[in-house]
Amino acid sequence: MIALEGLTKRYGEKLAVDNLTFTVRPGTVTGFLGPNGAGKSTTMRMILGLDHPTAGDVRIDGRHYDELTDPLTYIGALLDAKAVHGGRSALNHLLCLAQSNGIAKSRVHEVLDVVGLTAVAGKKAKGFSLGMSQRLGIAAALLGDPQILMFDEPVNGLDPEGIHWIRSLMKSLAAQGRTVFVSSHLMSEMALTADHLVVIGQGRLLADTSMADFIERNSRIYVRIRTPQRERLLDVLHRAGITAVQTGGGLLEVDGGKAEHIGELAAQHHVVLHELSTQQSSLEEAFMRLTAGSVEYHAHADTPTGRPWGVDWKTKG
Repeated sequence: MIALEGLTKRYGEKLAVDNLTFTVRPGTVTGFLGPNGAGKSTTMRMILGLDHPTAGDVRIDGRHYDELTDPLTYIGALLDAKAVHGGRSALNHLLCLAQSNGIAKSRVHEVLDVVGLTAVAGKKAKGFSLGMSQRLGIAAALLGDPQILMFDEPVNGLDPEGIHWIRSLMKSLAAQGRTVFVSSHLMSEMALTADHLVVIGQGRLLADTSMADFIERNSRIYVRIRTPQRERLLDVLHRAGITAVQTGGGLLEVDGGKAEHIGELAAQHHVVLHELSTQQSSLEEAFMRLTAGSVEYHAHADTPTGRPWGVDWKTKG
């Protein structure tokens, strides 16, 4: 278990992490979300003792990271896939970690096999692709067979097979009763992997809840309707006090979950329906809605001068 209590980090005038309090519990995959600059990486670095908090506390199973003997046997982490000595082979990199944490050599070969790097174990890390480096970083995290795993953007550089593999691995680790804490910007992937979410923005806690509850609280639920008798249905809905909005493609949308009632009204008035479905926002849409006021870096479609991209910039005449 990872427990944060009032965790705060300030760099000069910049408040990177602001009084964070939450607990990452075993037996579940906890997703750690936030816009760029929200403080996720700084928080993870403080958990591992790589940065020291300005205020507050963070403990791993009740102890600070620097109090752990052979820390890889307690917590395994992947923060930077390329943070490996390029002149070492994958095998030697893991052997060094194993020897410094009292881990048997046989375990090195086990994790190389788990992550699919046995065939390239003797190759130097500087020649590894990002995906291969990710696998090596995951092998290092698994090396001590820890009860707590922490991954920062673990699917970066992985192909579809690799993404499916790491997703299954994290779910399997959580099913074994381990604590799994994972940060990612890929909302679609997080929606398939995480059971619980911790969301921060500008260093502050915005949400600490289950995936289902997060989407329900922060998403829009509406009924989508498609009919060849649109004007007739609009009139029926208006008389029933239901507001429908016309959208592209000839569709109608009604906010709220009223599909059954709309279907009954359409049947009573002999209106043909080609589609009647309740829609709910995705995790990405719910995340964007919650964090809209916490985004530090905003991109725009126009160039700095206000002209849209694609305009002919050559001077004419």
